[in-house]
Amino acid sequence: MPPVSEPAAPDDSHRHPKDLIRPEADIFDMPAVMAGMSAELAPADDPAAMRAIVVSHLKPAHAAGRSAIADAFAADPSAARQTVSAYSYLTDCIVACVFEVATTRLHPRPNPTQAEHLAVIAVGGYGRAEMAPFSDVDLLFLSPWKLTAWAESVIESMLYIFWDLHLKVGHSSRTVDDCLRLGRDDFTIRTALLEHRFLAGHAALADELQSRLRTELFAGTGPEYVAAKLAERARRHARQGNQRYVVEPNVKEGKGGLRDLQTLFWIAKYVNGVQDVADLVACGTFTADEFAVFLRAESFLLAVRCHLHLVAGRAADQLTFDLQVEVAARMGYRDRGGRRGVEHFMQDYFRHATRVGDLTRIMLTALEADHKKDAPDLVGKSRRKRARPGYALVQNRLAIADEQAFLADKLNILRIFEEALRTATLLHPDAMRVIAANLGLVDDDMRRDPEAIRIFMDLLLKYGNPDRALRRMNELGVLAAFLPEFEPIVAMMQFNMYHHYTVDEHTLQCLNYLAMIERGEMADDLPLATRIMAQRPNRRVLHVALLLHDIGKGRDEDHAVLGARIARKVAPRLGLGRTDCETVEWLVRYHLLMSDMAQKRDLSDPRTVRDFAKAVRTRKRLDLLTVLTVCDINGVGPGTWNNWKAQLLQTLYEETAFALENGLEALNRETRGNEGRRLLREALSDWDPKDLKTETARHYPPYWQGLGLQSHLAFARMLKDIRNDEIRIDVTADIDRDATRICFALSDHPGIFSRLAGALALVGANVVDARTYTSKDGYATAVFWVQDGDGHPYDPHKLPRLRGTIGKILRGEVIAREGLDTRDKIKKRERDFRVPTSIAFDNEGSEIYTIVEVDTRDRPGLLYDLTRTLAIAHISISSAVIATYGAQVVDTFYVKDMFGLKIYSDAKQAALERKLREAIDSGAARARNH
Repeated sequence: MPPVSEPAAPDDSHRHPKDLIRPEADIFDMPAVMAGMSAELAPADDPAAMRAIVVSHLKPAHAAGRSAIADAFAADPSAARQTVSAYSYLTDCIVACVFEVATTRLHPRPNPTQAEHLAVIAVGGYGRAEMAPFSDVDLLFLSPWKLTAWAESVIESMLYIFWDLHLKVGHSSRTVDDCLRLGRDDFTIRTALLEHRFLAGHAALADELQSRLRTELFAGTGPEYVAAKLAERARRHARQGNQRYVVEPNVKEGKGGLRDLQTLFWIAKYVNGVQDVADLVACGTFTADEFAVFLRAESFLLAVRCHLHLVAGRAADQLTFDLQVEVAARMGYRDRGGRRGVEHFMQDYFRHATRVGDLTRIMLTALEADHKKDAPDLVGKSRRKRARPGYALVQNRLAIADEQAFLADKLNILRIFEEALRTATLLHPDAMRVIAANLGLVDDDMRRDPEAIRIFMDLLLKYGNPDRALRRMNELGVLAAFLPEFEPIVAMMQFNMYHHYTVDEHTLQCLNYLAMIERGEMADDLPLATRIMAQRPNRRVLHVALLLHDIGKGRDEDHAVLGARIARKVAPRLGLGRTDCETVEWLVRYHLLMSDMAQKRDLSDPRTVRDFAKAVRTRKRLDLLTVLTVCDINGVGPGTWNNWKAQLLQTLYEETAFALENGLEALNRETRGNEGRRLLREALSDWDPKDLKTETARHYPPYWQGLGLQSHLAFARMLKDIRNDEIRIDVTADIDRDATRICFALSDHPGIFSRLAGALALVGANVVDARTYTSKDGYATAVFWVQDGDGHPYDPHKLPRLRGTIGKILRGEVIAREGLDTRDKIKKRERDFRVPTSIAFDNEGSEIYTIVEVDTRDRPGLLYDLTRTLAIAHISISSAVIATYGAQVVDTFYVKDMFGLKIYSDAKQAALERKLREAIDSGAARARNH
């Protein structure tokens, strides 16, 4: 091969073999590859054939290099920095080889004119020499003036080869003037140029670009660049939900992710001219310890991203549930301490994301101090309050006036958060540094100090926004230091689809909802809780109970039981009296009771309300538990609260309040039944008395007790003059419950409930509640409340298909199980959730029914399989209540045996449980195989 006329080898001056995860020759043996290509290219003269030769040599070399890097990374899964450098080095070698062949063999130009010089430059992440396994290869082809025909040919040939190598190349062809002009108007282009790195070609062009960027574009434009990057960051965070603790974070774009770290570096490089983050220590922006935090966070996030790419086999940045499990395993996380390895992994992830937030604040405040960024507005909208002695307002942030005096009284570590709330200011990062470096001052003496307890309780109760102070305390480690029992749940992820946040963030979200309810901001969305809070229940008890309600999570023991024991120790330490401590302990122990009773039990059964009333005992506890439950459900995440849950909780609350005020004996079936018939007579006063008498006489007592007036009206109209071979359907939007009510009237026959459930599953309707009764004259009256997959009312445009499907199933033209086979599958991202199956029989929760509760993994055909199994076992279903928690579902059936009796026999219960488990297991196996 003739000598190349311009430097073609990659610029490796900044890199040494120790920076790579494998020796350079193991990744790409440049001399050997070039020699092999040269020998085969020597006799060739056809451009297409020459390109094919190049590809035939580079493709296996590239694959071997990638394999060597991946194998080395698997053996050393935390060596992220060496891995991204290795992928960049491999790509450099490929680009250098292709450029040399293009300029010396495909388009030789031994003596190029001044206009025919060309430089190949890496930009973006590739320019940083930081490539994940499937990162894009971003190239800038730089020319002195407009591209000549020779340069266009070189670029075209290079791109053909890159594409044949299946490299995802992003490229642009520009002059230095073009770069400056475009960079002035587009900050994305400006950032890409900021990280450019010369690879091959005419080095003088790259030097000119570097010089002119600094003098003609970057100089004097620091503030506008900072403002643009921070605005971009804010938009990016908004797209990702503005939350650091979402359970499926985006490693690259999410809050506390790699892009936030990169933004820090871009700003530092642009404004301060540094070439490495380490230089920020010398500048005084970061301390040595903070730089070490930066490196640890960056290395961890880079490792996660590289493993994520390798597991997915493509460029992937969203850490979805299924990928979390595999990435955690690759990084060496194992199950321990009652928690899965993936949960330990995600806890580390969120802790690093928190540190990224700390570093961001430090950097931005340093920029403000240098007048390169505007200071933030005050948090509150009222007039600024002057800081008390010992504090100062610096750049609209609360700072420590005298560090030595501040640390002389360790209570100041708590006082500063109170002062920040009082003055409506954010903490200055320098103050945060002092606090984080002196957490050792928060000792047992301080935890028991009455003044410290007073300050902490004021943070909870006095200023109306406790989540703001507690969130900053949590991020700095103060909350866990003052309440050591809180430390295990910091950044703790719950590996399920139900919870959107880490446990600590969920707790803070709950307190935030309570604050909004107290301020009257949720009156339209949460009227019941707003009404209760207006009556001024015990705020101390409620706030402490919310703070502690999930504190027992992450252990083998039931978290409510363990949490109650922890609350028994913590509540007295926070200064609560004996009675209040007992109430807090009770609320933590039973914080799921109201939600479970409302969502898993038949509220039309008087025994449900009586049992709940017996557990609650007093109106005071009912009020506190109701508000706690509302905050707990809302704090799970967006979309979790809906009108269906609101209606269930309100019904349970009102019925229980009535029972507590009027006596439990006021709740009985006969009273409900008489009231149901009376209301129907009034509503149908225009009916012929004979028809009305027929309707009120044709139903058994449970029908009148279990349904409301609107359902009774619908069935009365459908049953009137119905033929034996007729199926009547009434579909109504139940707006108050975010559901669609579907009533069926038809001749009764065995398994009717199961067939209807199968038909609904076939058309994508999720059943959330159901009742079925048989009239004295042999008609089935079944009512289902259904939603779509997003928890909204069922699409009315799909109702004709629903009617047709039901008819076909009841006529035997379609077998529901066969139709469900293609739909009954588990999504890939949900397959790694572990939901153990639990089946319980309860003969005490209802006066006339056995309650069968099936807690298992959800899937589209589950309800059909369960109800079909019950039908085959000659079990009659009166009602079904379905509660879904992400991938977990609790299906509760109120049933009788074929003789109309409860299922008391242990043998019968065991046999039925076995059949139900068989149906669950076979259905789950079928779903996994699809």
